[in-house]
Amino acid sequence: MSDTPETPGVRRPGRRALVAGATAIAAAVTTTVAVRASRTPAGRTPAAATPAPAAHRSATPAPSPIPRPRSDHRPNILLVLTDDQPKDTDWALRQTIDWLGRDGVTFERAHANTPLCAPSRASIMSGRYAHHHGVLDTRHPYHLDQHSTVQRQLREAGYRTGLFGKYLNHWHPADNPPHFDEWLLQEPVAYTDGHYNDGGTVRTVPGYNTTVIKDRALAFIEKSRTDGRPWFAYVATRAAHEVNIPDRPYAHTRVPSWKGRPSVFETGKPDKPAFLQTANHSFAEGRALRTRQLRTLLSVDDAMRDFHDRLRELGQLENTLVLFTSDHGLAWGDHGWLRKSVPYRPSLEVPFLMSWPAGGLTPGGRDDRLTCHVDIAPTLLAAAGVTADTPHDGHSLLDPRNDRHHVLAEWWWNRQDKVPIHTWASYVGKNEQYTEYYRGRLGRDGRPRGSGEVLFREYYDLRTDPYQLTNLLHGAGPEDERRLGIPALARGLAAARAA
Repeated sequence: MSDTPETPGVRRPGRRALVAGATAIAAAVTTTVAVRASRTPAGRTPAAATPAPAAHRSATPAPSPIPRPRSDHRPNILLVLTDDQPKDTDWALRQTIDWLGRDGVTFERAHANTPLCAPSRASIMSGRYAHHHGVLDTRHPYHLDQHSTVQRQLREAGYRTGLFGKYLNHWHPADNPPHFDEWLLQEPVAYTDGHYNDGGTVRTVPGYNTTVIKDRALAFIEKSRTDGRPWFAYVATRAAHEVNIPDRPYAHTRVPSWKGRPSVFETGKPDKPAFLQTANHSFAEGRALRTRQLRTLLSVDDAMRDFHDRLRELGQLENTLVLFTSDHGLAWGDHGWLRKSVPYRPSLEVPFLMSWPAGGLTPGGRDDRLTCHVDIAPTLLAAAGVTADTPHDGHSLLDPRNDRHHVLAEWWWNRQDKVPIHTWASYVGKNEQYTEYYRGRLGRDGRPRGSGEVLFREYYDLRTDPYQLTNLLHGAGPEDERRLGIPALARGLAAARAA
């Protein structure tokens, strides 16, 4: 599901070996890499009346003299999290991919465990499925046990921690985010002139969201010139969430044309759940949404360029683990749907790139393991040499022996949704996907209500039907279900939900 088709007859490289953790760090972690020339990604055409995008960057503090040598050689960690960014957005991230895709590993089968902002972010922070961490919608962020978070464990292990941008939906702006030393927390999240908790002071900060939080993150990173502790920076942008407002230089940038995909043009959907049978968002609407998202992501790409350049100046490029991903995907009119919240590939699959040269990640590697958000916290802790003291549902991606047979995805019908989607859970395997929809929804307290009766089921063979056009359970009899292995999948899904 990429913008650029593969060349026929050319096999993509398989999974490359990864290291088992921070013990792979060598004394050469402070080696300064060669200076990389600044570049503007090919293919971007800004509006004629606006400055060239590559020249559009905000002022950042002038570099101090030579950084003080570090005595703690654990890696820095930079986690960059976008909002509602699906796959197939590589065009807007040329500089990001040039850096992380070339110097690190691209995880090609990465998934959100819950395609909704706050539950997904809570899974990233805790390494737990939503049914374990308890944040099931966007209105109850205080259900998250802060003791379980990766920022708490890194901070207690001696890391300097910073949060810049979006935290958890409906977090009270005056409440400081636990376990961060510095923060510029935006809530509610807006593209321009946002409302922020700035280190304990709630105020309006003028400027474009991506630029504002990037500058504060750069200032946080810059402090490592004089502070020898390793650092963890959590940078969460508004892009590419609706309502999409690109920064001024990119307001009218031309984006590549898009011809859609088979799932966008699906008609007569009797094998889909009832709410999708009546969904009628068009190809034109999906194409317009894609254009808006790509334009906002251009500023994210510029931020990644600036992060790269600052790490290079500091001599920290080799020993900084950089992880770039999105909280979930988004449908561009697939099956008539123009949102997230559904158990289909555009909603669940996310970009996921990670670089850590000093940790032994294979430059230019491609990893085809099933990957998901609950793997992030274990991975970061393993890199830092920290033994987790709370349970995880995921595992470290630094150990190539860690593989999974399936990803659990789950979603709860909540008060925000007027459409009766129903609660669902999905067993996403390497070549197949089985989904059950249940009777029930969340109460006002954000806890599940309802009988849990199975109302509808779907099964897709992802090898022959990657766009999920044919639900093989539609009209299937008991023998058909046995042949497809549905009884075993249903047991596996039940076990995953109960674990």
